[in-house]
Amino acid sequence: MLTDKLLLNNDQFFTEVARMLAGGNSVTLRAKGNSMYPFIVDGRDSVILQTYRKTAAVGDIVLAHLPEKGFVLHRIYKNDGNEFVLMGDGNLHTTERCSKNDIVGKVVKIIRNGRYIDCSSSIERYKATLWRKMLPTRRYLLFACRWWVKRNER
Repeated sequence: MLTDKLLLNNDQFFTEVARMLAGGNSVTLRAKGNSMYPFIVDGRDSVILQTYRKTAAVGDIVLAHLPEKGFVLHRIYKNDGNEFVLMGDGNLHTTERCSKNDIVGKVVKIIRNGRYIDCSSSIERYKATLWRKMLPTRRYLLFACRWWVKRNER
């Protein structure tokens, strides 16, 4: 059985996602990439995005359109007034800067193994805060997380 496929580059795809979010729709995306590991895992997890309502806080996961990089799905690491500093949970050093106007959506839920995880729950906010504060040891924690996952896949 043949299925028609429509291939879009990332910019085309996320431009359409941004349009849908601006129209008040929520969008579910399958995770791709390792920049948000271990909170969002490539190929296993999905995220539900909703319209960004100009209220974002440190710890929120947002979809931002950065002129020099395209679209990124990263966590707000720091608020510098009118500008946010974004950083992927799986990153050790790399950050991006964006304005409030660059943010097109906010992750409200993570879907992991059929379970819905509310990103605004107190336990998820606590885990994100703890992970952010552990940045100096993140290299070792990421190694341990990856080792643990590989060990349990056997």
